[in-house]
Amino acid sequence: MNADDQDQSLQERRGSEASQTGKARWRSLFAFTSHSHVLTLCLALSLSLASGVITPVLSYLLGKVFDSFTSFGAGRSSGSELIKTVSRYCIGLTALGAASGALHAGFFGFWLVFGELQAKCARDSLFAGMLEKDMEWYDMRKDGTEALIQRLQTQIRELQMATSQPLGFAVQSTVTALSALSLSLYTAWDLALITVATIPFAAIVLAWISARMQPSIDAQAEELSTASKLANNALQAIDTVKCFNGQDFETFKYARAIRRAAKKYLIQAKANALQIGFVRFVTLSMFVQGFWYGSHIVIQGKREPGQVLTAFWSCLMALQAVEQILPQMIVLEKGRAAGATLAAILTQMGRRRQVIMTGSLAPQFCEGDIEVRNVSFRYPSRPEQLALRSASFFFPAGETTFVIGKSGSGKSTLGNLLMRFYEPMAGEISIDGHALQTLDVQWLRNNITLVQQQSVLFNESVFKNIAFGRRDWDGVRKEEIRRSIETAFLQHTINDLPNGLDTIVGTGGNAMSGGQRQRVAIARARLRDTPILILDEATSALDHISKGLVMNAVRGWRQGKTTIIITHDLTQIEDDEYAYILDKGIVVQEGYRYALQKGSDGPLGTPRRPSINFPINFPINKRLPKLPEESRRPSYASMSLESRGSTISMRSHDSLNIQYLPRPQSVYVPGIFRSASEVTGALRRSQFAAGAFTMHHMSGLPGVFARSLHGDRQGENGTDAAFDWPLLDPQKQRMQDLWSVNQLHEARKDASRAADTREIRLTPERVSEAIPMETVSPLIEERRKHANIPNRPSSRRQPAPIKKILLTIWPVLSWRHRLSLIGGFAGAAVHAAATPVFSWVFSKLLSTFFLPENRSHEALKWSLSVFGVGGGDAVATYFMHYLLESCGQAWVDCLRTEAMKRIIDRPRAWFDRDRNSVASLIECLDRNAEEMRNLLGRFAGFMFVVVVMLLTALIWSLIICWKLTLVGLAAAPFMYAVTKSYQAVNARWEDRCNEAGTAAAAIFTETFSNVRTVRALTLEAYLHGKYLKSTDNALHVGLRRSAYSSIFYGISDSGIIFATALIFYYGAVVTASRAFTTQSIVTVFSMLLFSISNANAIIAFIPQINSSCATATRLLRLAYLPHMSSHEHTGHIRISALGVISFNDVHFTYPSRPHGSVLNRLSLKLAPNTSSALVGASGSGKSTIASLLLGLYPPTSGTLTFDSISCSELHLPSLRSIVAVVPQTPQIFAASIASNIAYALPERSTLASRAAVERAAGMAGIHSFITSLPRGYHTLIGEGGTGLSGGQLQRIAIARALARQPLLLILDEATSALDGESAQSIRDLVRRLRSQGVGVLMITHDREMMAACEEVIVLKAGVVEERGPFSYLARKEGGELRRLLSDS
Repeated sequence: MNADDQDQSLQERRGSEASQTGKARWRSLFAFTSHSHVLTLCLALSLSLASGVITPVLSYLLGKVFDSFTSFGAGRSSGSELIKTVSRYCIGLTALGAASGALHAGFFGFWLVFGELQAKCARDSLFAGMLEKDMEWYDMRKDGTEALIQRLQTQIRELQMATSQPLGFAVQSTVTALSALSLSLYTAWDLALITVATIPFAAIVLAWISARMQPSIDAQAEELSTASKLANNALQAIDTVKCFNGQDFETFKYARAIRRAAKKYLIQAKANALQIGFVRFVTLSMFVQGFWYGSHIVIQGKREPGQVLTAFWSCLMALQAVEQILPQMIVLEKGRAAGATLAAILTQMGRRRQVIMTGSLAPQFCEGDIEVRNVSFRYPSRPEQLALRSASFFFPAGETTFVIGKSGSGKSTLGNLLMRFYEPMAGEISIDGHALQTLDVQWLRNNITLVQQQSVLFNESVFKNIAFGRRDWDGVRKEEIRRSIETAFLQHTINDLPNGLDTIVGTGGNAMSGGQRQRVAIARARLRDTPILILDEATSALDHISKGLVMNAVRGWRQGKTTIIITHDLTQIEDDEYAYILDKGIVVQEGYRYALQKGSDGPLGTPRRPSINFPINFPINKRLPKLPEESRRPSYASMSLESRGSTISMRSHDSLNIQYLPRPQSVYVPGIFRSASEVTGALRRSQFAAGAFTMHHMSGLPGVFARSLHGDRQGENGTDAAFDWPLLDPQKQRMQDLWSVNQLHEARKDASRAADTREIRLTPERVSEAIPMETVSPLIEERRKHANIPNRPSSRRQPAPIKKILLTIWPVLSWRHRLSLIGGFAGAAVHAAATPVFSWVFSKLLSTFFLPENRSHEALKWSLSVFGVGGGDAVATYFMHYLLESCGQAWVDCLRTEAMKRIIDRPRAWFDRDRNSVASLIECLDRNAEEMRNLLGRFAGFMFVVVVMLLTALIWSLIICWKLTLVGLAAAPFMYAVTKSYQAVNARWEDRCNEAGTAAAAIFTETFSNVRTVRALTLEAYLHGKYLKSTDNALHVGLRRSAYSSIFYGISDSGIIFATALIFYYGAVVTASRAFTTQSIVTVFSMLLFSISNANAIIAFIPQINSSCATATRLLRLAYLPHMSSHEHTGHIRISALGVISFNDVHFTYPSRPHGSVLNRLSLKLAPNTSSALVGASGSGKSTIASLLLGLYPPTSGTLTFDSISCSELHLPSLRSIVAVVPQTPQIFAASIASNIAYALPERSTLASRAAVERAAGMAGIHSFITSLPRGYHTLIGEGGTGLSGGQLQRIAIARALARQPLLLILDEATSALDGESAQSIRDLVRRLRSQGVGVLMITHDREMMAACEEVIVLKAGVVEERGPFSYLARKEGGELRRLLSDS
């Protein structure tokens, strides 16, 4: 299979869940309905059926009332008879109102309950399903696990919303339509058939339009998933984004992604607007044939006027019921699409790509004897590359064995297979003679502890994170973990924490340093104390003393127990300890260290050809006993194993000579969103001339350079096969690299067009008006955590009033969308005016029934008038819905972009707060924005229509009959009070429901973002129980909301019928007194009833409005964050050279850890163009100094200067363009390898050219590996891409830093994941950079890295303890460095 076929196969498997979704059917809304939900659903449906009959009964009574007025107007009854008859019917209306209140309250409440049950079932089913999936399933997610988690939360919310009120209203409206139509057929079947003759045609048109919406819904979901992934990548790697000036780059990418999603949504909006406008036209056009024929049969005496009115009114109500469904269609369509997608994911979870044996064997004891025989394995995300190739190991019980090898050699894969995260492709693994597949997985993981380099901590206390090592963690007492703390040497760290063991470590353990997290993980493993322990670079972040002390403690603890240590640090291996050496998935050497040192090949010996070859069936589980020094087996020191009949042998090292020419002293500052004032006067930076990078290459060791950089990768035309970028003339490249101010303005315009937004300019007054802001002390948040308050946010934010939210629309829209907004509200005004006009025309139609003559002509004339009103209203309705939806989309896209820009602009300390966790921020940008759009797209226009309609109807009615109008207005205070109470109660409980749902989503995210650790610690049951408690709480809160909201909804709904009865009764009194004509009274009836009916419909939207207000409040908080107000924007001096860097009495404390000082009056000078090693114990402040140098945090006190310029006066982007950092934990983006190396550099910059990217990769020692991949530099990595080892990712991060050609390179433990050979290449690189005038600050614990630098600076307790050449300090009597190295 070639590379393209493999990549296509990979993408097909990754997209499998999307392809299985297929066409979403309406039954997908019930995909999570279980047997226990049937009773609730039946009650909801029954009450919907009953409440749906209310409207036909109302139309029957209205027909009788109008019949009484018609008889009085025609002189067939007296005034007293009119009052008596109308009074009887008004009593019936009052009883109907009471029944309506009870039925609507029950119907509304049970549908809310049903929606909560669907959300609960979906949450629980997905959580349980994902817990059972193997790691391959997670690896194969197209957009990565993080993006999948966010989309699942959004789709659960969409399903819940659709199966609540909207589905209930759809069912009720359907029942109403059928009941009204049945009543019409019963009363006057011929008139009913004539009236609804156009319905079949209308149904076909509506179905066709609806079918066109579904593909755009799926496409929009896909684009939103991409946008969420981009935002998640950027926020997870916020340090890298800031240090590499990637803020504008990430904002632009995000804006472009949401613009693509917006295009898909506008297709839905257009289709929905067309549906609503079309139904509006059909509804009103019914009057043409209906009233003309009704008048005809009344003249002929075939029907009474009351029968005609009842039949016609019923037909009208049937069509209005259908019309009321349409505004809910987008919600229902999204709900069924979400239900189908979630169901497809669950179905896909139940399938296995291959048959995997599920073991059930659980031996009583585990001795710890491990045999790995001829195992081959490839990761699902890298099907073209074997991670292990016929590898065999034997780990005898009770012994410590080391596994070493280069980055990507397969070391960590061994741990993954032993934990049974993956199944081997070939070969077998056994423990104590039992095949791994036959062992119960829970037993296996309870007897093996895996401690990985990236130690994951949960958002719990330090005590609980350690206690998780035991299965009965809830029964662990603090006294029991004392020995674990001592083993990991955590005593001082815990004593320095504000609340000791009870200190919350934050999301992902961000309140602790990398070394502290590793020691907590080791303490957890000590408490767990399983027969088998695997340490995978578990001490890489510790200083030498800590590492030595911890390793000695581990050796003492693990006496007589099986221990596998995966490491690059060869100093940890003692002479009598056994080691396996891996290279490209093959065991190339094995033996005791003393023997390997005498051998020829590998990191422990001098180069020599292997002397002995062993066949595959060599009895590796018969390891010979340890012999005296003079008689140990030299033959085991170096051996080569046959692999599929071929002999694997080591080759000599590459000879690599890189020429790095001096760089000009100027600077390039990227930026596409910056203002003209920031760009004007910016210093430009020229690049290296073509051919400045030369390399002399010889054949050598695989993994360093497999082929020539310039020869082997060239195609027939001499171009690099891994790139298809156009080559530019060097002079043109340099010219294009110097972006002019105009080009930057054009780039900014492009970005603005991508988001179709305007930049928000805020004053403090506008901020406070737009959204309630507050600042919560971290200490208060900490106290809340220790108070054990469940599901309570750090601060309660009441949703902002809808008026203040809507006032944020106009300032952020472009002029094109402002005109659209005006057009949308103009259409709404026409639509609002159409109802009173229609009411007036309708009253004229009614008056034709008591005309003495020319009745048919008048009926036809007014019917045609209705036809004209209907046509205009339909067009106005279409433009109102579509234009407001498009403006709503532009509004939220603007806020999304602005929020993203302001989030990334926030100082680093802001991200350390729990309320600003990445998961909650992504939820605001994704789900909250989608719900917020409804405020303008669906609700604002409707509320405007109601207000205009009511004002027009009231003024008109006052002119015609002021007495009856004032009586109708008398019911307004009661209706307002009831509606306001309903809105307040619903808003309060909606906010609580959102908080409970967010708490559940946080547990979901934490669990599956760290699924490897969860499984390694067998915490599935604990987290599952914790999640079930959170979803139970969300359900409980939802049930209480449904109870309270339904009561007020029923009262508000019945109030309309009570008001109708009052108007009819007083209308009869006024008519009987002959103070006003019957026609005037009928006209006022029509206007008031139609207007009140439309106004009443808004009550049904109150829950959705409240939900949108709550989510809008959260997004607006982010969009209106202070911009360019942090320490990162105080300086304006641009520099092109660093000069002397001086720390003068610098004191620093992390804002999230205010009780512990990291730097204490630090005074330090760093000379330019020198290489310095920064050394110290874990927590001494080394990484903090790097953060201060890059401006991530400002000093708490003291000054930091660059060439005598205070850092507070420096323009940080210019500083960061000449200082590059490589963090200990490499942060990779979901993009190609080339894009990661050239991150945030302009596409036309020579720094981002093909040659520059290759040059940087070659300097980092990763080029040959990249070119060995099928797609070379175009290989996707990161979330949803090809998985790479820690060392490979670290070298890509080094290449990213080198690509910028910095003046100062900061390496923060940048070789912790590298093998000895790769680390040596980095040491050589440091020496070359120093000779070429590039400064290097090396934060390290490695002795050889220190020796490669000109000087060593030793930190202790946040101050410089000593500094000087390594050779001097290492021998200095009583020196701190000598003490640090004494146990190394």
